[in-house]
Amino acid sequence: MADLAVYAGLFLTAFVAATILPMQSEAALAGLILLKSQPVWLLVAVASAGNVAGSFVNWLLGRGIEGFRHKRWFPVGEAALQRSQNWYRRYGRWSLLLSWAPLIGDPLTVAAGIMKEPLPVFLLLVTIAKVGRYVLLALVTLNFL
Repeated sequence: MADLAVYAGLFLTAFVAATILPMQSEAALAGLILLKSQPVWLLVAVASAGNVAGSFVNWLLGRGIEGFRHKRWFPVGEAALQRSQNWYRRYGRWSLLLSWAPLIGDPLTVAAGIMKEPLPVFLLLVTIAKVGRYVLLALVTLNFL
């Protein structure tokens, strides 16, 4: 039961970290890897799944944003949305390979929704980016790099 709580906590942390809410999942993953209580591959898989799921929420938010983007309570400013849309127009779907990056990754996933990026392409590129980042983090944490 304790393992389930660990995995659920990691999934939730990675999920929230991928949304527009501020949170860091890398520290949680690195800490769990260092504890050596769970298989590293499973921790990476759970963190990746949570992070991709959070990005999917951003994509959905982007798809439905037109009705909400001018509301006072909307958490992302017009300027930030415009920057991410401009970036997305300039670099296209391949910019989603930067969806792991701090500051620009989350707005890019929202922009992909606004720009109506097809879901299968979105999920493929975001999954490559998110899994790649967590695999690299695991390798660094384990001193393989």
